[in-house]
Amino acid sequence: MAIEGSSDARFRGDGARYNPEELLVASLSTCHMLWMLHLCADAGIAIVEYADDASGEMAIHADGGGEFVSVTLRPRMTILDEGQVAQALALHHRAHELCFIARSVNFPVGCEPVVTA
Repeated sequence: MAIEGSSDARFRGDGARYNPEELLVASLSTCHMLWMLHLCADAGIAIVEYADDASGEMAIHADGGGEFVSVTLRPRMTILDEGQVAQALALHHRAHELCFIARSVNFPVGCEPVVTA
């Protein structure tokens, strides 16, 4: 599968293509989601909807280089059983601890989950 990439439009890139910064935030979000799906399946929690509005904050330096200073995941999940909401929230924290990508970056990755039934 080819990923049509480009620099960000602010750096004369093609805004219709993915840039590396978007892909890094997406990989953090996806890693968290996949761990959640796994942990919820093991716990018998039925997920009916899952979305994330993840975002990252970057610092641009005088020399033109930059770096991420933080990423915040905002997963929103709907489950079938209202009695499992607290357990699902706890599993978000466990998924965050287990995420390979979040454990590999040198900036903080926050997680602000919301679970409804």
